[in-house]
Amino acid sequence: MRRKSIRTILLLAIIVSLVGITYKVFEHVWLMKTREIQKNPLKFLDYVPGAALQIKDFRRVKIEGGRKVWEVFGEEARYFNEEKEAVIKKPRFVFYNQDGKTLEATGEEGRLFFTDKEMERMQMQGAIEVSYDGFVLRTEKVLYLKGRDQVVLPGKVSLKGDGLDLEGVGMEISLHDEKIRLLRNVKTKLQSDRLGTK
Repeated sequence: MRRKSIRTILLLAIIVSLVGITYKVFEHVWLMKTREIQKNPLKFLDYVPGAALQIKDFRRVKIEGGRKVWEVFGEEARYFNEEKEAVIKKPRFVFYNQDGKTLEATGEEGRLFFTDKEMERMQMQGAIEVSYDGFVLRTEKVLYLKGRDQVVLPGKVSLKGDGLDLEGVGMEISLHDEKIRLLRNVKTKLQSDRLGTK
């Protein structure tokens, strides 16, 4: 009987020691992670899957070769780490071409999709208005595809400015050579007395 009670006491002592060691290791790791997050709060997103970073008065700029390529503004943005996606409320996108002209687009919601290094594509939806070189374009959905340097408008589109009114369904805009292509149901109205030189 005496041997059995000594074994039980030794077993309890070993279990208590293991629990104490486990607690101390966990506490040490927790304190290290906490210090790391205090130094760099964005590091927290690495430890929480699917976490969203929320930013008020959002702004992001792309500069290439000392020249501003595009700028994005928004009332609020949420960044989802796992999806590498930013959702922007009331976005305003400004694209700058080589000649210094700007294309400005506003809408209700914007989504930026990123690769590891930069924006891969952009999507805007809801009461979209695009202004460029005296023309105003209105639609409900716009996609910007960086790889093709192209803007795609899949729905109904209207374009007005300098004596020219266009309507259609589906539009493709090549940003590189500034060409516009309406795909179907195209209606054109020209006012020769107001037609500009653009």
